[in-house]
Amino acid sequence: MTGQAQSHAWSSHKGAAALAAPPLAGKKRQAFDWRILLGFLLPIAIALLWEAAVALGLAQGRLVPPPSRIAATLLALAETGELWTHVWATLWRILIGFVIGAAAGIAIGAVSGTSTTMRRLLDPTLQALRAIPSIAWVPLFILWLGIFEESKVALIAVGVFFPVYLGIAGAILSVDRKLVEVGHVFRLSRTQLARRILLPAVLPEALIALRSGLGLGFMFVVAAEFMGASEGLGYLLVDGQQMGKPDQILAAIIAFALLGKIADSLLVYGTKPLVRWQDTVRERL
Repeated sequence: MTGQAQSHAWSSHKGAAALAAPPLAGKKRQAFDWRILLGFLLPIAIALLWEAAVALGLAQGRLVPPPSRIAATLLALAETGELWTHVWATLWRILIGFVIGAAAGIAIGAVSGTSTTMRRLLDPTLQALRAIPSIAWVPLFILWLGIFEESKVALIAVGVFFPVYLGIAGAILSVDRKLVEVGHVFRLSRTQLARRILLPAVLPEALIALRSGLGLGFMFVVAAEFMGASEGLGYLLVDGQQMGKPDQILAAIIAFALLGKIADSLLVYGTKPLVRWQDTVRERL
């Protein structure tokens, strides 16, 4: 009887565990979905409040149109295909500029971070150049490269370069000295030391630097598309300002925001496997 009672208790325990597991998993998935939807709460609330204020006559909505007018403008631009032409032109410029600027920032940042001599040689000049406003480069690039795509891509690459350079060099310089000493104790070569110790230690901050560079790429593309562009979301901004169309201006700004968020999310999820080994507080929340 005792054995039967234990067997019955064990089977009851397994059944209870089996019944309890699906709700917990479902609850976890629901919490994850809720966190995603939570990010949309603030902009949707602001949009609804402004739409209601204009509809009730509490605001004119002439200089800041209600969301319904902005959505209608975006829909009209999308139906004619004009929106996709401008989006593709902007994304192409950002992509090329980001690749060039990030590659240069990684290379020079690595050299500056690993060599004291090169850092003393390069860093003061680069820090001085970093302080130059983006718009100040425009006339120089037009003079050097003309008014076409080369000057626009060069300006975006400059915007991407500096945060990536600073992030890479700073990440290398902040590596724990004890980790490097452990590598020397195990007699690792310079290549093995870089691959097994420096790269994992630098990678998280390097990815943050790439995200910062991508964000500045979206900021610099606006200045780039002010340089006589006939396509791009920056051109939509200028055209809306010249023609007195605040709905078109806000539509272009919203398109910039959406594209920037999508590009940043793709970069985060694309590089997430590289830092999967991290056991941080962020992963446990």
